[in-house]
Amino acid sequence: MADYVISCCSTADLTKEKFEKRYISYICFHYELDGRQYQDDFGETIPYEEFYKRMSEGAVTKTSQVNADEYESYFEQFLAQGKDILHVSLSSGLSGTINSAMIAKNILTERYPDRKILVVDSLCASSGYGLFVEALADLRDEGKSIDEVYDFALTHRLHMHHWFFSTDLTFYIRGGRISKTSGMIGNVLGICPLLNMDHEGKLIPREKIRGKKKVIHRTVEKMKEHAEGGTDYCGKCYLCHSACLDTAQQLAALIRQTFPKINGDIEIYNIGTTIGSHTGPGTVSVFFWGDERTD
Repeated sequence: MADYVISCCSTADLTKEKFEKRYISYICFHYELDGRQYQDDFGETIPYEEFYKRMSEGAVTKTSQVNADEYESYFEQFLAQGKDILHVSLSSGLSGTINSAMIAKNILTERYPDRKILVVDSLCASSGYGLFVEALADLRDEGKSIDEVYDFALTHRLHMHHWFFSTDLTFYIRGGRISKTSGMIGNVLGICPLLNMDHEGKLIPREKIRGKKKVIHRTVEKMKEHAEGGTDYCGKCYLCHSACLDTAQQLAALIRQTFPKINGDIEIYNIGTTIGSHTGPGTVSVFFWGDERTD
């Protein structure tokens, strides 16, 4: 094994088993459900189905990032074992957690001057963040040094594409991403907003599309436009969803048909409780490697 640890946050939205299999360490965000705090622990404490059901029934959710003290304790366990750390954070366009990680890094660098702590702003989120971190684990397993993997991360993070759509605007209205009037009209008309992650790691609305079937097809068109090699794309593709597996499977079927050379099968994950606290149920996302995100 390498003499360094690849680390991320639970907001990378894969599964505990996947992270363990790939030897990727993680630290958990926190969320509140009706005033009670939980860890974002891949649905172990509260299963995803129950979480989204309670949201649909009106439960109030809040999220909180990992603080500097938590990062300090988490990082130190690896440093004390003589390991260096490459930590990849959730996009700074969505969270300030990277600032907490940097505070912990600065404290621990003085305490462990012979160890190396490298922190990367992924500019990614959810299972796209997970797919990005997995690529770094691939490089580690090929024998790349921590500095080589760090350089790859900085060079390639904007090549990870994120495209999202939602069939339920309720929680986009509640979170202020869509005005109440626009959201109410959109729900009546069956409008499904198509969003993506921009070059600053922020989630940006791109198009308003009427109907689930049309937004699924439009999402695939965006993948054709941006994926490496177009319809000859041969990289990995991940999807995630919030309590709408059928819709995610419909999208996956069309992607398989359109991109027959994809590396392995399309993997479908749940949107975790941190990201899901803001999207609510009804969101589907697709992630793939493509051209550089420039806007």
